[in-house]
Amino acid sequence: MRIWFVSPVPSGERRLARLAPLARILRADAVAALPAWLAARVITLAALELARFLSTHLQVADPAIAQRAHEGLLSWDAAWYRDIAIHGYRALPQDALRFFPLLPFVVRALRFLFAGNAGVTLLAVTNVAALVLGMLIHRLALWETGDEGLARRATWLVAIAPPAFVLVMGYSEGLFMTFAVGMFLALRSKHWLWACALGILAGMTRPVGILLVVPAVVEAARGIRQVPWRGLVTRALAVAGPALGCGSFLLWAQVAYGDGMLPIHIQQQVRLRGPLLDPFRAVLHESKGIVNGQHIGSGLHVPWVIGLAVLAVVCLRRWPLSYGLFVIPVLIAAASSSNLDSFERYGLSAFPLILAGAALTASGRVERVVLTVSAAAMGGYAVLAFLNASVP
Repeated sequence: MRIWFVSPVPSGERRLARLAPLARILRADAVAALPAWLAARVITLAALELARFLSTHLQVADPAIAQRAHEGLLSWDAAWYRDIAIHGYRALPQDALRFFPLLPFVVRALRFLFAGNAGVTLLAVTNVAALVLGMLIHRLALWETGDEGLARRATWLVAIAPPAFVLVMGYSEGLFMTFAVGMFLALRSKHWLWACALGILAGMTRPVGILLVVPAVVEAARGIRQVPWRGLVTRALAVAGPALGCGSFLLWAQVAYGDGMLPIHIQQQVRLRGPLLDPFRAVLHESKGIVNGQHIGSGLHVPWVIGLAVLAVVCLRRWPLSYGLFVIPVLIAAASSSNLDSFERYGLSAFPLILAGAALTASGRVERVVLTVSAAAMGGYAVLAFLNASVP
């Protein structure tokens, strides 16, 4: 009798074999995301140079214009994130509390890699996050549709949407959207503990992160009657993750300042977003500004509100329910203010709108026109932001 001996495969080789498919996936996602990521940085840096040229040669009297152009990618909110990373909240005015802590915490932890330069570290973190965001949205689109063309368009749209120049700056949107898209991937593939962890991180990055509870509830409720009790626990953790992340910062504010809602209340001051209004009154108020010739700049947000609302309807009709039920509260929160400044940036956080837009641009001619116009608009908005003429 012959006995066949099969030599065991070394454990290291087994691990490499298991990692090989993941490496192929990551490589495919990176190849898809990298061209759009590079294009967005070329457009934004060109806009910054144009803004600096104009601020220097037009001899403008407003010193804020020269300051914004000089600060560049670290202007506006980016300066707050950098300063929080360097000094902490207590050493800064209370206005700093409206910026949630995860991004400055990461910058503080990693700045030793960049000789202690918090500004460079901030830009490194946000730009790497933007690349990962493109990779994840490519993977999510493929997971849902299997359509490579749609997934590729989604990576371009998320990179060069008109407000997406903030993903090149030191803003937290790229990091937040990375966690949000990752959480959706985890929810849709039923990796509940990963969804919990990513939800916690998203909730610690931006206040809108708590709205991820809504899609988490929808996904956790699917087929719940057949789930054993251990499965119920992990699903409940996935639902609780965003609230735990957001709540941890508010709890710290309660201990440190005696007001757990202070980060929210500061944002509602008249000189910032202003008090809460229902979205219809807010849009009507800004529309009157266009008609009367007053607040024309703010009134230009109104077409965006309408356009994103239309995309939200498309999302509800064509994508799983959890996507639309994330978009709607994000847009309502963005529009529920007497001041619609930064509405476009807040709307960008509702990333399923990108997927809806990618689905509507399947025609090659439409795709080229939309991407060209979007890139031009992103450059224009970036110039206005660097010239202190528009609030990003």
